[in-house]
Amino acid sequence: MDAKTRTVVLGLMTLGFLGLAFVENTAFFNYAGSLFTNPLLAIAVLFVHNVLVISLILLSMTFYVGLVVSFFPKRKIEYIVLEHPRVFALVFTIVIIVVSIFRASMLIYHEVRVDTLAFVVLISAPNGILEGYGIFQTLQKTFKQNMQTKDLLLIYGLFFVAAVVEVGFMNGLRWVTSLPQMIS
Repeated sequence: MDAKTRTVVLGLMTLGFLGLAFVENTAFFNYAGSLFTNPLLAIAVLFVHNVLVISLILLSMTFYVGLVVSFFPKRKIEYIVLEHPRVFALVFTIVIIVVSIFRASMLIYHEVRVDTLAFVVLISAPNGILEGYGIFQTLQKTFKQNMQTKDLLLIYGLFFVAAVVEVGFMNGLRWVTSLPQMIS
């Protein structure tokens, strides 16, 4: 398969998986509240959710790289992301993390409340650092076009640890918030 055909196939796959991701996200966030009652199930579901998210990021950025390399003329503006992968990986990672924080706030309060964003950031910091590093590595390796199997294993391993940390923090938070009820 030549590069242009591969890029078109990647684009169609990205569109198809975006549709599936919408369905998965809707189901995930509808059942996320009751998910944390069983820690092992929560770890498994969060890990699978994170793997799907990072795989979609990988697929869509691979499509982007293929699009730039195969279809655009070699001019500076089209290749700026590929020439500065670290900067753009960092920018994209920050955008994804910020959107994730807003989404977590929506999950907790059913609206974005600016007065509680610091609390949400504080609670999600350890998990956000792990996931942010995984997202950054995925983007940087994809933009540099040097992703290898060992890199994917490291990234998926980071997301597994992030799922364990997230479930631990959420269950710890649930336990702490239930203490006043237990005491009285």
